[in-house]
Amino acid sequence: QVQLAESGGGLVQAGGSLRLSCAASGGAFNRYATGWFRQAPGKEREFVGGISRSSSTIDYADSVKGRFTVSRDNAKNTVYLQMNSLKPEDTAIFYCAVRTSSVFFSRSASEYEYWGQGTQVTVSS
Repeated sequence: QVQLAESGGGLVQAGGSLRLSCAASGGAFNRYATGWFRQAPGKEREFVGGISRSSSTIDYADSVKGRFTVSRDNAKNTVYLQMNSLKPEDTAIFYCAVRTSSVFFSRSASEYEYWGQGTQVTVSS
């Protein structure tokens, strides 16, 4: 059983930056791929970025490419999402998720078995 806890969300002005953290416990975190997703009010949960267990493969949604960076520190059982040049349309609850069935991440939320509780990110214009 893997427990995930996101932190680092908050209110920021457009153009600003935030770094989200996802701390894992209860499992062999370095064996698992991790994804970041977000869900805005009235919208479906969408893929933001993902990282394989060894950090050899990283990819992003087109909407955040060039602005967001996913990284991980397996020694600390933590995955990060650095968000720069934030826009009002980035406002959402951000979730991290772990996929235990593969060493590679997926863009599909249904492929992930464990989820954090989410952290709110609000970008004001």
